[in-house]
Amino acid sequence: MPQVRREPLAEQAAGLLLDRIRAGEWQLGQRLPGETTLAPQLGVGRSTVREAIRQLAGRGVLASRQGAGVFVTALDAREDWDLVLRRADIASVLEARIAIEAEAAALAAERRTPTELRAISRALAGRARGAESLEEHVDADMAFHRAVVVAAHNPLLVGLFDGFVPRVRQTMVEMLRLRADFDEDADHRFHRLLHEAIGARDTAAAADLSRHHLTSLKESIA
Repeated sequence: MPQVRREPLAEQAAGLLLDRIRAGEWQLGQRLPGETTLAPQLGVGRSTVREAIRQLAGRGVLASRQGAGVFVTALDAREDWDLVLRRADIASVLEARIAIEAEAAALAAERRTPTELRAISRALAGRARGAESLEEHVDADMAFHRAVVVAAHNPLLVGLFDGFVPRVRQTMVEMLRLRADFDEDADHRFHRLLHEAIGARDTAAAADLSRHHLTSLKESIA
């Protein structure tokens, strides 16, 4: 069985434990052996095993239950969200936008308040004024879409959107630079129709418009 040979010991031990979990040695919900068993297997002290477990608990893989032991709560460590977004290609980003924004548009049509509808109207006017640069145009566009997501009254969707924005912004700038045939008038017409659907509380139309628009963007870069 492989053992830790170099520093940092706790990080190395955490890596070995994670490898064994990935390999199926312990199943989801199964209890790990105790520190006295793991320490000699890994070639480290019990305190290092405790630190390795703490690291994997922080990554969502393990959970300590007082009086019961340490249990497997995930079969792999979640990746850093920013790193995942940086690695994502344009098509993947647009697919994720479809999943988030089509539902948000439907919820916005159902739940929006007069104040939120006015905020969407202002954002629509902002993107209609034109911009001096591609980046400014994308920023105005993102402001419109965020106003729609906020009107959905779902804090998780807002959190996802806000975490997504830096990569979305970069992706949209890249995509628009690649598209010589981009029709700005047609694009703005979609945003106006989405605003109208939300104002009319037409949930089906709002979701369909959002999904169709983003799907069209994805297909244009295929």
